[in-house]
Amino acid sequence: MNSRRAWLIFGIATFAYLTATLHRSTLGIAATTAADRFDAGASALSTLGMLQLAVYAAMQIPVGLLADRFGPRALIAIGAIVMTLGQALVTFAPELWVAVIGRMFVGIGDAATFICIMRLLPNWFRGRLLPQLSQLVGIVGLIGQLLSAIPFAWILTQHGWEWAFGSVSMLGVVAFVLCVLFLADAPAGHTLPPTNTIELPGTGATWKRFKRTLLRPGTQLGFWSHFSTQFAGTVFLLMWGQPVLTAGLGFTLEQTSLIFTGIIIAGGICGPVLGMLASRFPMRRSSVILAIAWHIVVLWAVVLAVPEPPFWLLAWLFVAMAIGMPGSMISFDFARTFNPVRSLGAANGIVNMGGFIASFTAVGAIGLLLDITSRIRGPEVGLYDWDSFRIALSFQFLPLLLGITMIIITRHRTRATLREEEGVTVAPLWTALARRLRK
Repeated sequence: MNSRRAWLIFGIATFAYLTATLHRSTLGIAATTAADRFDAGASALSTLGMLQLAVYAAMQIPVGLLADRFGPRALIAIGAIVMTLGQALVTFAPELWVAVIGRMFVGIGDAATFICIMRLLPNWFRGRLLPQLSQLVGIVGLIGQLLSAIPFAWILTQHGWEWAFGSVSMLGVVAFVLCVLFLADAPAGHTLPPTNTIELPGTGATWKRFKRTLLRPGTQLGFWSHFSTQFAGTVFLLMWGQPVLTAGLGFTLEQTSLIFTGIIIAGGICGPVLGMLASRFPMRRSSVILAIAWHIVVLWAVVLAVPEPPFWLLAWLFVAMAIGMPGSMISFDFARTFNPVRSLGAANGIVNMGGFIASFTAVGAIGLLLDITSRIRGPEVGLYDWDSFRIALSFQFLPLLLGITMIIITRHRTRATLREEEGVTVAPLWTALARRLRK
């Protein structure tokens, strides 16, 4: 545990995740190019991102159960090759429906990567290092997004669609080979639950174990935490950010790439800080989540209320969304804290569904609202006009406020469970702060 080989395993696994986030985020920088290539409206274009995210979310539970059954190594390797095949379809797609199928394959492979890495970490590392490693995984994922914002965008503008998406597809092959050759589920001699006691998905025992995992208040708290903090940044970077900035607000593609880069760097800076907070104050993790979610709500409300938002206000919003992405990693600490190791794959899958359910819902709803608004305002108004985006992007307040409400409810239930089962009482934040000031 915590050995040099553990760090090698961590490096290979996170490279696979870097590749997955690069596969996932390429569409975000190529959204308007895809609209021109396939002659697609906003609703049709949103299917590229929406179905990818929907498949990703739907696969979380099966992948989590399969990871508990067969180990994370096999799932990570299979995910890498499935993403490669999907991206190859996108590369040479003659029509939109072929590209949609390709992006769905990308979603399937992507789903098999992240939660399996989170399942792998407790097998190789121990102690207070684990919450910080979760944030480090998130930072590596941000680097994958950074690659889509700079080199991928450059290849796309200089050499075209096939070269850009084809080069990303080849990285999946490298990740697959590394996983097959070097990745391992656990150190030699490390005791894992016997695989013959963990049934395949669909059996009665598996369903009962999954139901117990789902009904744990801590698992639900992780789900709603991920739901509230992750989706705003995902929707922006994965689908609608580039049209908002270029067509809606008048930025160039080069400036948009720089803005995406700034968002990703800001998230990378905030990640370690949030990891240290989660490690240092484990009983206040939900307060950190609520602060992040409210920050996003307030900033989006102010930006959408302004007909011509100044750049400093937009930059503040970008930082708020950037904080939300590594902030969502705290959600997996809830899954790890309140679930036994043998159910951790399923628990991580449930938690990871949260943000992506919110994401694919928002991606589709925003595209639909853009088309409806365009028809109402008339053909003389552009499809991606800023005033149309002000209406469509307001949909985000529904999942944000729902998530915040459910965090408060599930936090109360989680703390009640801690008090009843372990005798641990978590005082309200203001009470704890008052005690500390008195000391």
